[in-house]
Amino acid sequence: MKLVKVHITLKEGVLDPQGKAVQGSLNTLGYDNVQEVRVGKYLELTVDDDANIETAIEEMCNKLLANPVIENYSYTVEEGVVQ
Repeated sequence: MKLVKVHITLKEGVLDPQGKAVQGSLNTLGYDNVQEVRVGKYLELTVDDDANIETAIEEMCNKLLANPVIENYSYTVEEGVVQ
């Protein structure tokens, strides 16, 4: 088994209303040093060992997990995950 950690963020230039709301709330709480917040997604997938795991992850991200038009993604694969 392997653990795949996927990070998905909005591309530069894409408006992030959720990030703006979080930033506004932080500023209201007195954290005036916060200039920008970008909100993203984090997913963990436990998968069987497979020689083509990188290809499968790319397909998963492009077909379902991320919207490649407005989002970027990156991932890491950790070896030897114990269940």
